[in-house]
Amino acid sequence: MIRLRSKQRQLSDKQLIKELCEANEVSYTNIAKEGHRVVSIEMFLHGFPRMVGLSFFTTLCQLTIVGQDIEHIEELESCPLLQELWVAECCLTRISGLQNCLQLKKLYLYDNNIFEITNLESQVNLEVLWLNNNRISEIKGLNTLSNLKELNLADNHIEKCGHSLDSNTSLENLNMSGNKISSFQEVTMLANLPHLTELALNDPMSPPNPVCLLCDYATHVLYHIPRLQRLDTHDVSSKQIKEAAESTVMTKLMYYNMRMRTAWRNLESTQLNLMERKKSLLRAPEECIRRLSHTLKCLERELSKLSRVSKKSANKSDDRSSQLVEGLADGRDEINTTDGADMEDQIHCKTEALKKSLVLWNLRLNKIEAEHKQDLILARNMMDYTVQFLLMELKSIGNVRLKEGCSTDPWYTSCCNLLLSRFCHSDFRVHKISGLKIKRIFRIQNNVLRLRFDDKLHSIVVRKDGGNISQNYKHQMQYLFHMSEPEKSHQKEELLSILEEGFQTPGPFKSLDKGGAIPLTNSLSKIDLPRIEHAMRQASKGYSKQSAEHTISFRHSQIIVSKVYLGNSTPVREGKPFYRRSYPTVDSVYCDLDIKQQTALGEGGSYSLRQHAGLRHQRQWFVFDHELVLPEYIIYFEYITKSQEQSSVLWNLLTEKDNTPSIDLDMEVLNMEPMLKTQPKYLSINDEIMLNVAQANVLSQITVLNLHGNSLSKIKEISHLRALQHLTISFNEFTCLDDISHMPNLEFLDASFNQLVTLEGLRALGKLKELDVCWNKLSKAREESVVLRKQAPALLKLNAKHNPWKRPEEVRETILGYLTTLTHLDDMMVTEEESSNAVQMVARAKINQACLLTHSRTNSHRPRNLSLLSGAQLLCKLSPAPWSLNKELEPDWTVKITALSLDNQRISKLVNLKTLVNLRWASFNDNDISKVEGLDNCLKLEELSFNNNSISTLSGLPKLHYLTKLSVDGNLLSSLEESVLGHLSKLSFLSVENNCISSLNGIKRLLSLRELYIGYNNISVSQDICYLKCLKDLIILDLCGNPLSTKLKNYELYVIFQLPFLRALDGIEVDTNKSDSAKLMFEGRLIPDIVAQTLGHSNFTDLTYLSLKCCSIRTVDLDPSDIFSSLHSVNLDHNNLTSFSGLIYLPNIIGLSLNHNHIESIFPSQKTHLTKTQKMYSNIPSSGYGKQSSSNGKGETWPNCSLEPLMSSLEVLYLSYNGISNMANLQLSRLTSLKALFLQGNDISHVEGLEGLGQLRKLVLDTNRIKALAHNSLVNQTALLELHLAENRIRELSHLDSLTELRKLFVNVNKLQDIEQLNKLDVLPLLTMLSVAGNPVAKSSLYRSKVVLRLSKLQVLDGVTITLEERMRAEFLLTKSPQCHQCSPASLPSADTNLPGIIPLMPRYVPLRGINGGGGLQYSPDKTDEAHKDKHSNATLNGQTAVNFRHTQKPENSLKTTDILLAGNKVIVTCPKQEQNNKFPRSAKPSPCSGQKRWT
Repeated sequence: MIRLRSKQRQLSDKQLIKELCEANEVSYTNIAKEGHRVVSIEMFLHGFPRMVGLSFFTTLCQLTIVGQDIEHIEELESCPLLQELWVAECCLTRISGLQNCLQLKKLYLYDNNIFEITNLESQVNLEVLWLNNNRISEIKGLNTLSNLKELNLADNHIEKCGHSLDSNTSLENLNMSGNKISSFQEVTMLANLPHLTELALNDPMSPPNPVCLLCDYATHVLYHIPRLQRLDTHDVSSKQIKEAAESTVMTKLMYYNMRMRTAWRNLESTQLNLMERKKSLLRAPEECIRRLSHTLKCLERELSKLSRVSKKSANKSDDRSSQLVEGLADGRDEINTTDGADMEDQIHCKTEALKKSLVLWNLRLNKIEAEHKQDLILARNMMDYTVQFLLMELKSIGNVRLKEGCSTDPWYTSCCNLLLSRFCHSDFRVHKISGLKIKRIFRIQNNVLRLRFDDKLHSIVVRKDGGNISQNYKHQMQYLFHMSEPEKSHQKEELLSILEEGFQTPGPFKSLDKGGAIPLTNSLSKIDLPRIEHAMRQASKGYSKQSAEHTISFRHSQIIVSKVYLGNSTPVREGKPFYRRSYPTVDSVYCDLDIKQQTALGEGGSYSLRQHAGLRHQRQWFVFDHELVLPEYIIYFEYITKSQEQSSVLWNLLTEKDNTPSIDLDMEVLNMEPMLKTQPKYLSINDEIMLNVAQANVLSQITVLNLHGNSLSKIKEISHLRALQHLTISFNEFTCLDDISHMPNLEFLDASFNQLVTLEGLRALGKLKELDVCWNKLSKAREESVVLRKQAPALLKLNAKHNPWKRPEEVRETILGYLTTLTHLDDMMVTEEESSNAVQMVARAKINQACLLTHSRTNSHRPRNLSLLSGAQLLCKLSPAPWSLNKELEPDWTVKITALSLDNQRISKLVNLKTLVNLRWASFNDNDISKVEGLDNCLKLEELSFNNNSISTLSGLPKLHYLTKLSVDGNLLSSLEESVLGHLSKLSFLSVENNCISSLNGIKRLLSLRELYIGYNNISVSQDICYLKCLKDLIILDLCGNPLSTKLKNYELYVIFQLPFLRALDGIEVDTNKSDSAKLMFEGRLIPDIVAQTLGHSNFTDLTYLSLKCCSIRTVDLDPSDIFSSLHSVNLDHNNLTSFSGLIYLPNIIGLSLNHNHIESIFPSQKTHLTKTQKMYSNIPSSGYGKQSSSNGKGETWPNCSLEPLMSSLEVLYLSYNGISNMANLQLSRLTSLKALFLQGNDISHVEGLEGLGQLRKLVLDTNRIKALAHNSLVNQTALLELHLAENRIRELSHLDSLTELRKLFVNVNKLQDIEQLNKLDVLPLLTMLSVAGNPVAKSSLYRSKVVLRLSKLQVLDGVTITLEERMRAEFLLTKSPQCHQCSPASLPSADTNLPGIIPLMPRYVPLRGINGGGGLQYSPDKTDEAHKDKHSNATLNGQTAVNFRHTQKPENSLKTTDILLAGNKVIVTCPKQEQNNKFPRSAKPSPCSGQKRWT
């Protein structure tokens, strides 16, 4: 049978070879001779079942087999010269048979059934490999193909790239379309291929990878692989495309860096709050400890005195009683009893009681400290999760996001209800848990997982419903819980992996007895009780460093809520593992949980029953397909216990209930006998005091000196005690120990409970063995240790507890590293291992060769990695050290160093950096560096970080011209020196948070700055924001934590308005709404900062004039107004003001010009419905919203006499051309000191609202719509001297009888027709100037004569002076016979006619020399007057002129009887007592006085 089959196979092979020869035009009969000449063979269309006859073609170079039934590659052993092989669209299941084809360069194995890449290790010359359209799930077996240039793995089942292609450094073209790559991180791995120029993940011939459907896919790929020329068949070689991708990613990096810093800042804020809480809790215990310790040391001092007295009385026993009495009498022994032995017993008894109380209080301190550590750990854990979430979001380019919810989000409420409904009180009663409190809920928005879940669900639903989608599947969806196993040590990593990549394939769960399924449940107790019990077991092992964390994990928990499609689910079968092959037809299996005490009642009666009723179907599910489990929420919550102290294992281990310390117990101890008398406190000491305290006769005998409990801050005399061995100076006021020096015999020093800030003053204490400096203010452990190592080399015991050390967790190791002789530190014995580790730590805290070798890198480029680490940190993390400690180094090895990361190395000084001339990235965070030095030769530095050091100045940076990033957070900077930063022209990133900086002045020259983090400093002046206006590239600014952010009203909108180019402020994005709100709030708003910006300084002390014309000002808010106390004149012409309420608080304003605005009232109109803008302005105290007076019911607002007067110093007000139509609404009556009011060029029809202006001297109402004056229009203006009513619609002159002091009246260009109206001016006894020109009445030929004759005191009419001759002629004309009056107008003499004996009527401007009948004004314009007039008329006004008050008036009036003068630095309204000296200007142009101040 076998022979038959073999014979049949041979016959079949012959037939196949024959067909092969025919297909390739090779003679079958001469195949033995001609075969070695054939270099190319093709197999098409003949259905070859296998590869045969290839042994005849020994020189074959190309073999093409397409569309055959071949399952194995064979018979290639005789083809060693084969260079190109095609076995495509066949039935291959594995790669084999190529071991002899060592010259193979091209291999095409697409469209087969290959599952794994194998047996290609020997194909080192392979350049092209196509394995597309197979079943490959993992890239491997290509490590040796270093010459591979083209690789096609499209249409397989690959999910990850990893580092499997890193060795294929020649790869140029890679096609991985149609796979299952869903993570950007996998695509990022391809950046390790240095020659990759063509990449396809979304080829048009294949379906896209899931990652290609994500946002910013192309941007991400082009950023990480900038050398790509083609992506997904598209040309991406353009420089603009690469720059756009670079810019997009850099912007995202800046954004997430900002958010990261916000998270860290929030942590710091939380830590500060926790520290304040801790200090508050420690205040009472510390006070008790201080009081008890003080009493204890007093008793020890008295016991020492008794000991000395006992020694003396041993020689004189018969005088012991008298000595004790004498001791009490002379004040040396302050003891209440005379029996020395009983006294010592009482002291010992009281001392023991005090020590017990101190132990209890110290336990209380430890308890508070332990709780504080727990809170810190919890805060750090939450911050760590937040940071990891942000990094995950960054690495996924926003395709994986975790959004924190709040109570207003519907999904937040649903999650809360879900978790609370799954809580059963009886299950947790054993742990004294009564409830739970939800802390935070994050919604997981993972686009990749959601797409995968939806696709999988859609395929299942369509398959089950026969192509139709129904809604039945929704009944098989549930929200279930998942939690990491408590025994796992990498729970955080597992959580992050689930959030980013989803639940892994069932394999990892096999070791957990879960088989091949994912465990989920709807029971909180089932999933969380094991964790609680594990935490309790760990905490019960003893109080250790980890016990605090276990205590936290007892109360605080987290849980993942997943959306799960259970599909076809069946109960678990006993004895069967949770493998899919055990349940081939179902999607999941479940088991019911054993609910104990379902009917048990809780403390609230029916509470437990109700809870259990909702949890009757508690189950645990095991889902086989991980793609059907979608993590959607993560919930952080805390269990509520009946008593935190009872539930805290840590507290039970520390204290017993009966041993709780109390103040009452302390008082009982303190009141025990003996009660010591209050001892007088020494402020200073001398030799006599020291002899008295030591009970010695000479200084040389003093070996023990106790100065406890005084008020000493200096003890210079102590240096005289050369024999002193034991010194106690506790409970004094020492800030340093400078006086304790050169004491060769001193062995013990107690300086506890003082105010010591340094030990620098100690000198030459060679025999000092014990030192107690607890309860002081020491903060620098390294500096103090260095002092003690040098000055006290024999020190054995040191107590330095309860000091505000910087980095307290490092204090013990630091001290032991420097003080190697110590046997006890803080009352704890020092072990050899501890001491050895500390010494090694100190040895590493120096920049030496070993340090540089370990922490340096030589990379020439910064990795393109979406990481927020600095360049030095990133390189040291990703790249291995290029040096080997065992190999010999090159002479110039330091020249190659480009990156140096020396974070947290406890370095105190920058040394040995001179040879690092190519250093580009350096980080020295978390050290003890106090000065920037040693970098003068590192001129190529681009990034530099000094966070958390002790640097106070940046003086060592001016030479670093290439620096682009500088970070100096958490230092001691008080200013930003412009002389230093001015040289850093390329600086784009600056971070100086948590310093003491008070001004931004030094930053204004950093024109390339894009990110500025300067939070938590001392910036308090809003003018500092103006220093940033020239930084047009600045897009991120963080000022959070500065006084300015809380002190300045509307701080956020103000900064956004001043810096419109910002994209983020204080960690919050600046959107369009905020920008618009800022414009509405501050655009056109005059505030002190705008004034300071205009002046170039903020010193308003000498400011007297302010001119801001044509500035589009809408509101004024010069608050506080006191800083403008010297301001007298303000010119705001040509702006957009509708009110001037913001000016009413200026204390000394005299002149105010508001011409050409839109003034409606002093205060803004009160409206029922305020606009958005008005609502903003209503928050400004000086805006005046809501302060309007009452209305008369007709839409008009009348002055209220009860309203207090405003602007008591204002005398001149210009409101011309404001469109005013209602004078009453202006509320001008409240300006009671007003002397001149200009209202020309408005729309006024009624003169009203002037009742309160009793001191008004000049009123200008020209060019309005006034028809007549009402009876009450000017009733209170009895002091008015000048009234302008020109260019109105006046027909009658009535109600002027109250103007008894009026000198000038201008009613020209009106509608006066009857001369009788002019006769009404008789009520103005002092009228000297009248203008009626332009009225119909003025056309009458006798009009002038009648007026002259009627008004006997009139001196000027229509701009022409009335002479004596004119009066005589008028009298002559008007007293002639009636015939004369009957003559026609043509017969009357004209004004130009010269009659005999009559002087022509005012042919020119002549001096007036005459006295009217009433002894009126005599005026003669001489040369001095003409010069003064010319000076005023020719004065030019420009941008530097003082405040200019303009009053548009026709030039016919040349006589000035009232004037407003500018003298020195103020406006003066000249109103002399004599009426003829009262002057006001017509043109309102103040003459520029010599020495006056000018504004731009």
